[in-house]
Amino acid sequence: MARGKVAALVAAVALLAAGCGSAGTPADPAPVGDVQAPLPAGVGGGDTSSGSSADNNCDTRSLSPNGSIPNGSTMDKIRDRGRLIAGVDQTNFLFGFLNPSSGNLEGFDIEIVKQIAASIFGDWQGHVQWVAIPSSAREQVLKDHQVDIVVRTYSITCSRMKDVAFSAPYYQAGQAVLAPKNSGVRGMSDLGGKRVCAATNSTSLATIAKAQPRPIPVSVNNWSDCLLLIQQGQVDAISTDDVILAGMARQDPNLEVVGQPFTREFYGVGIPLGQDDMVRFVNAVLENVRNGSAWQNTYKYWIEPALGPASPPAVSYR
Repeated sequence: MARGKVAALVAAVALLAAGCGSAGTPADPAPVGDVQAPLPAGVGGGDTSSGSSADNNCDTRSLSPNGSIPNGSTMDKIRDRGRLIAGVDQTNFLFGFLNPSSGNLEGFDIEIVKQIAASIFGDWQGHVQWVAIPSSAREQVLKDHQVDIVVRTYSITCSRMKDVAFSAPYYQAGQAVLAPKNSGVRGMSDLGGKRVCAATNSTSLATIAKAQPRPIPVSVNNWSDCLLLIQQGQVDAISTDDVILAGMARQDPNLEVVGQPFTREFYGVGIPLGQDDMVRFVNAVLENVRNGSAWQNTYKYWIEPALGPASPPAVSYR
């Protein structure tokens, strides 16, 4: 290398070294504090507009079954369309959830939809359009006729019956509490002043808001959001139907269902108001499900490992 180039290189290195050595006083780093984990969309306080199943003072019995499909009936129109449109959950382990391994919707409620579709078309496969909806949208999708039925752990209540029709009950649940193990929480009475999560517009949220000593209700769009919040430590407990909580406990072994159920929740199939023929048809399907082997086989597969043996609810009609 020429002597002139070497001198230029040495000068450049010396200049760079001088720059690095005169950086001045470093700026103080930004203060770091505790950062709360981001909340799921739709988190809010207690909205009790859906009412509680404990407040049922009306006749919640459904119409008597009729399994025929007359020309021009609601079922006939569904059959002509070629598919049953069903509003379901995809986040509720055991009752309605999307299996990431298969990509299929599975669970107790999903099997009820399949039974209804098979009774209309002869086979459910290729004849169901699944619409995943949050709990808060159940009434609205029926009122807007976006779906034919809603099968989504849907408790039959007087307040809801003002807006939608229901089948006879196909499942009986009871509200309980889910809390972290070793938390000291043994039931709702231990949650006064503590944050308790439930789905928006659910009967569970209304029950939490009325509990004494009074907890702080936290509402979310989906039950899976409650699971996320309790795992992040942003709520102290979750309170809803025991079967939903059992699914969460299966997903997270650090959680446990505590205490005994303190309400009775009867799940029905939601149907748009005015479609009495569809109500009667669905009731005929459910009669076959309850009285045959389908109910027990589905229960034993999905629910019995978590909650033990059970039988379908007794039914009477108007």
